[in-house]
Amino acid sequence: MTEIGYDSAHDAPLTQLAAGQPEPQPQVSAPVDGMGCHAGAATMEAAARAAGNSELLDQYAADYPQGPHDKPQSMCPAFGSLRVGLRMRRVATILSGSACCVYGLTFVSHFYGARRSVGYVPFNSESLVTGKLFEDIRDAVHELADPDRYDAVVVTNLCVPTASGVPLKLLPSEINGVRIVGIDVPGFGIPTHAEAKDVLAGAMLKYARAEIEAGPVAAPAQGRSDRPQVALLGEMFPADPMMLGAMLAPMGLAAGPMVPCREWRELYAALDCDVVAAIHPFYTAAVREFQTAGRKIVGSAPVGYDGTAAWLAAIGAAYNVDPARIAAAQNAFLPAIKAALAANPIKGTITLSGYEGSELLVARLLIESGANVPYVGTACPKTPWSAADLEWLEAKGTRVKFRASLEDDASAMMAIRPDLAVGTTPLVQKAKELAIPSLYFTNLISARPLMGPAGAGSLGQVVNAAIAGRARMETMKTFFEGVGHGDTAGIWEGAPNLRPDFRAVHQKKLDKLARAAKAEEMI
Repeated sequence: MTEIGYDSAHDAPLTQLAAGQPEPQPQVSAPVDGMGCHAGAATMEAAARAAGNSELLDQYAADYPQGPHDKPQSMCPAFGSLRVGLRMRRVATILSGSACCVYGLTFVSHFYGARRSVGYVPFNSESLVTGKLFEDIRDAVHELADPDRYDAVVVTNLCVPTASGVPLKLLPSEINGVRIVGIDVPGFGIPTHAEAKDVLAGAMLKYARAEIEAGPVAAPAQGRSDRPQVALLGEMFPADPMMLGAMLAPMGLAAGPMVPCREWRELYAALDCDVVAAIHPFYTAAVREFQTAGRKIVGSAPVGYDGTAAWLAAIGAAYNVDPARIAAAQNAFLPAIKAALAANPIKGTITLSGYEGSELLVARLLIESGANVPYVGTACPKTPWSAADLEWLEAKGTRVKFRASLEDDASAMMAIRPDLAVGTTPLVQKAKELAIPSLYFTNLISARPLMGPAGAGSLGQVVNAAIAGRARMETMKTFFEGVGHGDTAGIWEGAPNLRPDFRAVHQKKLDKLARAAKAEEMI
């Protein structure tokens, strides 16, 4: 009897391997459009290395070491760099990536208040492999580079173009006086969107530093300060830089530009500062550029009583300020901070987690306000600039988990059962299901002043109000008990149509399949 096959694959000759000879591995080919993040981090990284991006990925691995999870557990990390570019005046942004990724990024950027267009260079499998995509990007940059409208154009490769080796470094560095900044922000190389902010901030600082070394550059729009300035590294609540400036004034210092900046010339002013305050400690690439320029870096921030005293002393020492003037600055603000903390006490146990980079600072403020904070989880990595905060928190009995996953944060919350859980959206959802009061870190905690006397009293009201709502949470849990689980999942106009007879028959089939699988294991 002749065997009928679907094709002639069974006729292919077999390659005989000698004993001990390894099986040949297939060549990694560039991913095609549509794979995107769904291809898996390992596959995408292998393709990127095969395409010649090993040096880039090695640098990212050193700057942003991975955690227990190999992919972002929040939004696409490129949102961070996109947000930095969209907040700058006279800066245009072009994305190169899969259409679904670009749609999601532009949607969330406009959701968070972006009011300008995002350029997009589409591609297909053919233009990706033939190199036509790079030509299209180059044409788009030339078309967009209008010096009357822009100081710079930022071009960002997402996962697929990075994995395919689209060489943004071959773009011209300047067109008609408009700077061209090309960066790769793949989800398989950048763990969090916070660190993607650093990718663009670092690239811009590197470009600006090269311009300074080449000759005179534009002065700040408001002119140069008559006092030595401290550059501020990290995005903050708008009132915080003003408070920092007030605290620095008694030492004869001033608050300098904040990086990420709002316009290009602020980069020059930031590099002109002899001291940089790493308020957010994860800006590894930006710190490298400041250090290359010979600038001193000071970690932590003036948060709470202890934090403010230590930070003012560290900044004063970095600028070699007379100890009497440092003491004057401390004496001018520490009593007000102590009074604000006493006037807004927080009583209760709180677990804290987030991905903004300021989690350790917020935990310090909560503890000084009287709260018990046994666990802090941050999606960001451990760096030298968070060492002081880590040491202080551990001395207070707080366990700090860097590169924390959602599972880490949820496990801590389940084990501790706090009076309040502060965290990301999925953690807040889990907390509410357990009738644990919860607050979303980004919108309700991070978006408040944290520095100096203003920060000392900023958290008490919202945190105490949330803790006081536990009875209401219990009532809601009782009312909604069982809804959304099992037979009640989904949307029903009436009662669910339960068929226990069908369920019993189906369960017998599942049990039979399980027994058969178990029997095969024993053979």
